Amino acid sequence: MQLKPYVRSLAVAVSLAVMAGCSSGGGTQEGSMDGIAGGNGAGSGQVSGSGLGQGADQMAGARIPEVRTIYFAYDSDAIRPEFQSVLEAHAQFLRGNPDASVVLQGHTDERGTREYNLALGERRAGAVERFLSVQGVSPSQVEVVSYGEERPAARGGNEEAYAQNRRVVFAY
Repeated sequence: MQLKPYVRSLAVAVSLAVMAGCSSGGGTQEGSMDGIAGGNGAGSGQVSGSGLGQGADQMAGARIPEVRTIYFAYDSDAIRPEFQSVLEAHAQFLRGNPDASVVLQGHTDERGTREYNLALGERRAGAVERFLSVQGVSPSQVEVVSYGEERPAARGGNEEAYAQNRRVVFAY
């Protein structure tokens, strides 16, 4: 039975290849915001690679809002006033396209425990979900996910990086 070591090695190699393929971050995030170096205004952040395909932008003649990231203050889930127009645009899109759905991805900076950050990311995404619900968006169109500190938009231990990581991303 010399074949057995080769089969085992092949199984390990295939498993590693599958795990490497599954470890992608789910798209890239580019963004800037008011008060952050290089920012060109509040709410200019966006996510590329939304996974929808070109036809999704043409649903019912409406386009998915360009700004798909909103930011939060330290240790807060309160929606900042400068992002209300962004949320209203997403609510309008979702109301006008009842077949569309969105995943609200809550994120935090690296400060705090893993458990606390997962809960804070969920509270942030939940605050956005409640805002959309009040605007008339069907709950069946919205899913909330928290990544806590696990998927930072910016690396570093300074306030600029922390501010970019305290966010909710609209993933259509």
